[in-house]
Amino acid sequence: MDFKNGAELLSLCETKGLPISEIMKEREIHLAETTTAEMDRKMNRVLEIMTQAAKEPIRHPRASMGGLIGGEAALVDRHRREGNAICGSLLSRAIAYSMAVLEVNSSMGLIVAAPTAGSSGVVPGVLLALKEEYDLEDAALLPALYNASAVGYLAMRNATVAGAVGGCQAEVGVASAMAASAAVELMGGTPAQCLDAASAALMNLLGLVCDPVGGLVEYPCQNRNAIGVAGAITAAELALSGIKQLIPFDEMLAAMYQVGRRLAPELRETARGGCAVTPAGCAAAARCHGYS
Repeated sequence: MDFKNGAELLSLCETKGLPISEIMKEREIHLAETTTAEMDRKMNRVLEIMTQAAKEPIRHPRASMGGLIGGEAALVDRHRREGNAICGSLLSRAIAYSMAVLEVNSSMGLIVAAPTAGSSGVVPGVLLALKEEYDLEDAALLPALYNASAVGYLAMRNATVAGAVGGCQAEVGVASAMAASAAVELMGGTPAQCLDAASAALMNLLGLVCDPVGGLVEYPCQNRNAIGVAGAITAAELALSGIKQLIPFDEMLAAMYQVGRRLAPELRETARGGCAVTPAGCAAAARCHGYS
C-alpha cells in the first residue's frame, strides 16, 4: 500500500477500489505494525485535540504570548450567530474555528500540527464546520483525517511544509490542500477529485510568503489560516462540481517547492520582509518584545 507520489496513490485507489483514506490507513498500520483499532484510537485522539482547540477560545478567549492576537475567533463566531455572516454559515464557522486554533497555539496550548503549528487551524476549521453543517458524527471525520494525512505526507516527502524553506505557501498552502482533499472525500468525491482539489488549493496560494510580525507565529498567520479554509472549501466545491485541474497535484507540488526555494530569505520566516517590516508591524514587534 506504499506510495511515493499522487500518481501512485491514485493508481492504488483504482487498483484496490479504495478511497485515499483507506490506502493511507493501511499504509500506516503496516509501517507502525499496529492494528486498525489502535490506529483509529490515535486518530480519534487527534480529533479530540483539534475539537478542543477549535472550540475553547470561542468560549473563553485568550491572549497570545506576544499579545498580537486573542479574541478574534469569538468575534467571528458572534458575528455568525447574530445572523450577519456574509460568507454563510459553513465558511464563517470554518473561519472562526481556524482562528481559534491559532489562538491556542500562540498561547502555549495543545494543538495538532497539520501540517505545522502555524497552519494548524485549516484542517480542523474545514472539517469541524462541515461536521456541524451536515450533522455528521465524529466517526465520519476519521476517514477525512486519514485523507488529509496522505496529502500532508506527499508534501513532506516531495516538497516541504516549512515556512523557513518554502514560505507560507508551504504551511498554509499545504494545509489548505490537505483540507480540500479531505473535504472532497468527506462529501462523497472520488480520489481523483480529492487530488484535483488539493492541486487547486495549492495553486491559489502559490507564492505566499512567510513574514511573521516580531518573528512570532501569530500575525498574519491567524488571518492566513482563515484564508486557507476559504481556499480549501472553494477548491473542494470546484472538484465536487466536476471541474478537473489542468495541472496534476504532483506537478503543482513541485511548482510550489520550486517557487518556495526561489523566495528571498527575507520572505521565509525571518521577519525581515513583508508584513513584518511595515511601520505598524515593527511597532507591534517592539511592543511584544518589550522594546520602546
